[in-house]
Amino acid sequence: MIVVFLGPPGSGKGTQAKLLSKQKHWPQLSTGDMLRASIEKKTRLGEEAQAFMDQGKLVPDSVVIRLIEERNKESDCRLGFILDGFPRNISQAQALDQMLSRQMRKVDWVIFFDILDVELVKRFSGRRTCVQCGSMFHLESVPSKLGNQCDQCGGVLSQRPDDQPEVVEKRLAIYHEQTEPLVGFYSQQNKLKNLDARLPALEVFNRLSDLLK
Repeated sequence: MIVVFLGPPGSGKGTQAKLLSKQKHWPQLSTGDMLRASIEKKTRLGEEAQAFMDQGKLVPDSVVIRLIEERNKESDCRLGFILDGFPRNISQAQALDQMLSRQMRKVDWVIFFDILDVELVKRFSGRRTCVQCGSMFHLESVPSKLGNQCDQCGGVLSQRPDDQPEVVEKRLAIYHEQTEPLVGFYSQQNKLKNLDARLPALEVFNRLSDLLK
């Protein structure tokens, strides 16, 4: 089974992908991770991607699609995989469908992590990260017992620049413009399943598991 996770930044896609991967033994395919690994291994595609990055350009969709195509031929993808963070727009989704069709495969389900912008801004703005060990906390849902210090190592907790409300709002605006149209695209294919991403992570996962039974 091939599953695409779709939703705004901060909606919990990465967390749920890791949990589902562990449960189903489906690899979590992140294009960012695959690009980095390909570049580190100095593969042909990695070198091609690096050339674009060295020029300050985005890696073209054609390169990313070929990267996914090579990755899903590996044995651990035989029973299925989870695409986390890709596709990001309709042209990428169409290219993905064409590539999978060549392999006699298809996207089976698209899980839409449904959550309002106001909830996401609140979620991001309350996050605090330990500058020493990288542990994550939240002022409301996962507060540190030591106030502005890390429970794990005693390091100082700080707010990352990209968690500032104004930065989050810009990221959400890009999502609504470029990625949200995929909701309609996959809905027309009868592949979209809605998931309430406002809930606690464990409850979200239980509902996700039920959706994919």
